[in-house]
Amino acid sequence: MSTETHRPAAVVVLAAGQGTRMKSRLPKILHPVGGRPMVGHAIAAARELDPAELAVVVRHERDLVAARVAELDPAALVVDQDEVPGTGRAVECAMEALGEIDGAVVVLAGDVPLLDGGTLGQMLATHHSEGDAVTILSTHVPDATGYGRIVRGADGQVEAIVEHKDATPAQREVREINTSTYVFDAATLRRGLASLDRANAQGEVYLTDVVAFARTQGGTVRAIVTDDAMSVEGVNDRVQLAALGAEMNRRTLEFWMREGVTVVDPATTWVDVDVELAPDVTVLPGTQLHGATKIGEGATIGPDTTLRDTEVHDGASVVRTHAELAVIGAGASVGPFSYLRPGTVLGPQGKIGGFVETKNARIGEGAKVPHLSYVGDAEIGEHTNIGAASVTVNYDGEHKHRTVIGAHARTGADNMFVAPVTVGDGAYTAAGSVIVRDVPAGALGVGRAEQRNIKGWVARKRPGTAAAEAAAAADALAGPAGPGAGATDHATTSDGDPDHAGPPDQERKAH
Repeated sequence: MSTETHRPAAVVVLAAGQGTRMKSRLPKILHPVGGRPMVGHAIAAARELDPAELAVVVRHERDLVAARVAELDPAALVVDQDEVPGTGRAVECAMEALGEIDGAVVVLAGDVPLLDGGTLGQMLATHHSEGDAVTILSTHVPDATGYGRIVRGADGQVEAIVEHKDATPAQREVREINTSTYVFDAATLRRGLASLDRANAQGEVYLTDVVAFARTQGGTVRAIVTDDAMSVEGVNDRVQLAALGAEMNRRTLEFWMREGVTVVDPATTWVDVDVELAPDVTVLPGTQLHGATKIGEGATIGPDTTLRDTEVHDGASVVRTHAELAVIGAGASVGPFSYLRPGTVLGPQGKIGGFVETKNARIGEGAKVPHLSYVGDAEIGEHTNIGAASVTVNYDGEHKHRTVIGAHARTGADNMFVAPVTVGDGAYTAAGSVIVRDVPAGALGVGRAEQRNIKGWVARKRPGTAAAEAAAAADALAGPAGPGAGATDHATTSDGDPDHAGPPDQERKAH
């Protein structure tokens, strides 16, 4: 809701609990669901109401939670709950921090990740249109054990909310439960909180007691029932965390499929809530899209691919790949079995092939790193082809250095580029070379030892082996003018002209 009429004076998110049943060092509300911490979902839902103020009440692991809240919403007011336990005291601390406010105050729990702003907006609209003192969101469940029960009077209005431990046997039969989501009139809330005590089975200050107070003051207390029980379910342990995570993923995938995305196998596909998918994207089985990943129109992702905070442009194909903080250009192809580390930028129509790892590398338009290579701290120009099993040797043990390979270059297979080094535009390098000096534009770089053929080495050093027997048989078949004839024990050399080192196209075929 964004109209001034229904704009709440404040939203209070309760995030002070310890969550002991999670059995975790991480505070419960910071456990992620759909790639976002639970408290982040509550904050996002609250912001959809456009409140004048947003307060988040913290206590357990206060500094850790407060820091995360500040990252999620720098404008949120972080409020500390004191030693007095209970939701009533938490809201009272928030009201004290908010000061003199008038109007509607929305209160919601920080561990209900599926609750959305649309549901809150409907509650708020009803609260205003009906002039309620308190509006509650409730639902019906088959087993209400542990939940606060909605106790209605003969007229159907809510008389009270009774916590499970304080309920009578008859009240425990009630299946309508409180979801810990409320809209209060600020004045009623302030007076009700002042009247609370800890005279209950748990020795806590119950926010729910404000409901009974409002009734004694003649106010109307209304419960709006939602049939979507999952949307108001809280998380108390890891089992519920997994169940709600799966439900959120199901809803997320359903949303994107209705927006024109093909998800071949929803059962094996996970998409975080902040991921963006364009129409005609195809997501194949075994794919996980996390964080702020964004996929362009017509791209195909998967199978068996994990992308985090990665941007894939229109028409690209990413197969069996792990990528993080990378950019993949339009029409480019990646994989299979590729690893794109942060800082990788692959240009349009470019290729990163099988068993390739990249890091902090810019690979130009139409350039190819087809297979079995590592490209780190490097820049590769447009339409350049990198031969198989090549490595940019970027680390000297103390510092990282950069390799620059120009446009339209062709590098041989099994090259080592010992950075810092530059290979110019249109240059070639021979297969098996260790490139330690710059190669000028249009030149052929050869950085390898000359070949030596040592005649008879196998017979002398490996007598009696299968290799020795095979060599002897070959020599016998060849006769006096066979392959060993005229062989020498010195290196075979060229005439000194680098052109005679052998054309790279014969030494290396990059696919």
